Amino acid sequence: MEEITGFFSVCWLQIIIAAVVSYLVSSVNTSIIVTQIVMHKDIRTMGSGNAGFTNVLRCVGKVPAVITFVGDFLKGIVSVTLAILLMMTVQGEQADLYRGYLLYIAGLFAVVGHTFPIYYKFKGGKGVVTTFAVMLMTDWRTLVCALLIFAVFFIISHIISVCALVNFTLYAFTAFFWRFMDYRNVTSSFSTIPHPTLPFVIYSAVIALMIGALVIIRHKDNIKRLLNGTEKKIKAKK
Repeated sequence: MEEITGFFSVCWLQIIIAAVVSYLVSSVNTSIIVTQIVMHKDIRTMGSGNAGFTNVLRCVGKVPAVITFVGDFLKGIVSVTLAILLMMTVQGEQADLYRGYLLYIAGLFAVVGHTFPIYYKFKGGKGVVTTFAVMLMTDWRTLVCALLIFAVFFIISHIISVCALVNFTLYAFTAFFWRFMDYRNVTSSFSTIPHPTLPFVIYSAVIALMIGALVIIRHKDNIKRLLNGTEKKIKAKK
C-alpha cells in the first residue's frame, strides 16, 4: 500500500495531466466524424446506435469502418505514449515501476473518454478497439490473448459482441496472470516493467477489471439482443 501511496504523492501532477489529456483526446469520436463527412448523418441514429467500428461497418461501409478502427486504436496509443513521455520527468529507482502505474491510468481514461466523450454529450462507443490499443501499450501479452480469444469466438459465433464480452470478462484474469508470472520471475524476460511488485500486480488487475467492466456495461443492449436471439452476425462478405 505504501508503494501505491508513494506513486500518487510523487507523480500527482503527471497523473492529473495523463488522465485529463487522455480523456480529452479519446473523446474525439472517429465514427461520428467519418459518418458525418460521408453520409451527413449521426452514426448514433443508425443501425445499433453505437458510435463504433462494427456499426460503421454495417451502416456506412468498409473504408469508413477501417478509418474508424484506426482512429479508435490511435486514441489508446497516443494516451499511453503521453504517459511514457510524462514519466521521463521522474527520476529514481522507482521510476520504472511508477511508469507502469501511470500507463494504466492513462489507458483507463482513454477508454472512459471514448465511451463517455465530453464533446458528444457523453454518448460514445463501447471501447473495444481503444482497449485493444491500451492492452498493446501496457502489456502486449494481454493483447495476444485477447486476439486469440476473439478469433476463436468469432469463428464459433460470427458475432462481434460475443467476442468482446468474453474478452473483457477475461481481461482482468490475463492481466493478473502475466504480471504475477513476472513477479515470480517466470516470464520476467518478457515483462514490460522491470521487477514488478505484488502491489503492482494487484493494481494492474484492478485497472483491467475496471476497464473490462466498463466495456461490458456499454454492451448492455447487445446482451439483451443476445438473450433475445436478435443480435446480428457479421457475414463472410463483410
